[in-house]
Amino acid sequence: MRITLLGAGHIGQTIARLLGESGDYEVTVVDRSPEALARLAGLPVKTRVAETAEVRALLSTLRGQQAVVNALPYHLATMAATAAREAGCHYFDLTEDVAATRAIQALAEGAPTAFMPQCGLAPGFIGIVAHHLAQSFDTLQEVKMRVGALPAFPTNALKYNLTWSVDGLINEYCHPCEAIRGGKNIEVLPLEGLEHFSLDGTEYEAFNTSGGLGTLCETLAGKVQTLDYKSVRYPGHQALMKMLLEELQLNQDTETLKAIMRKSIPSTMQDVVLVFVTVSGMRGGALVQEVFARKIFADRSETNPLSAIQITTAAGVCAAVDLFREGKLPQRGFVRQEQVALPDFLVNRFGSAYQQSRQVESIG
Repeated sequence: MRITLLGAGHIGQTIARLLGESGDYEVTVVDRSPEALARLAGLPVKTRVAETAEVRALLSTLRGQQAVVNALPYHLATMAATAAREAGCHYFDLTEDVAATRAIQALAEGAPTAFMPQCGLAPGFIGIVAHHLAQSFDTLQEVKMRVGALPAFPTNALKYNLTWSVDGLINEYCHPCEAIRGGKNIEVLPLEGLEHFSLDGTEYEAFNTSGGLGTLCETLAGKVQTLDYKSVRYPGHQALMKMLLEELQLNQDTETLKAIMRKSIPSTMQDVVLVFVTVSGMRGGALVQEVFARKIFADRSETNPLSAIQITTAAGVCAAVDLFREGKLPQRGFVRQEQVALPDFLVNRFGSAYQQSRQVESIG
């Protein structure tokens, strides 16, 4: 299968390695930075320098390809999907942006090719898990989805290190969040809904962030009383982010905030991804709850170290592409994450990264 991969950042590099070394994909990686592409030397992929923020340049890289995997910043998602539609390519991405997803959904209407955004961790894998658990209930009461990409060794006041895109992080901290309350679809504010919980002996907090639900609000509308998604952090993070975004009004100047964070908060490869889903409802006349809780750790390999967020995000989109290639997903139109069967995902050669993670046995 001929694939163009847009973006050679941390996640893009991992996707390139997984797809390129699988033997089933002819991968061409496109980025505006020759330096980023140079890091792919030695991989069985082609590279091409192009201005990824210009639709004409994108179109020229997509002509003749069968699919595009978009690992560019979220604000380029709609443009990349538009180019894919014009070039006749199947489209996959990692966006958490709600507006971009709605625009891609509109682009997919009547398309002869498939459009599958949100193929990462959250949105992405978390929605596949939640929908799978929900299918075993006669009636649904509550679906809670919690995800954290956290430093393994937090040392600063925010108790946070940069493990993925700063653009994506601030985007989900600043935009309204979809939820279902009392059976009705509503919007809630980001950074609100603070809760604390203990998992595997560690204390965490969680709060509303945008985009993690993917299309589940639409899929489960009228079927569940309560549905929400929250990002998990170590205690104290939310209060400091509220101070920065609201009291210092950096939500009105996000570029300054991003510049400060890039300059002052170190990135880390030593991270852990926490996935925590609880679903409750009626089954056989009794109120029951199902829980899925996993921790995925960084790969400390000396030859090819990978952060947990690289592993989980790349595994999500590569598994989606692989399942699509195998005919296990719709071949045209808009494809939702919840159309992926969790058992299929976990036995997939890429999705198995989640299966190899450590299941958390005790919930406190």
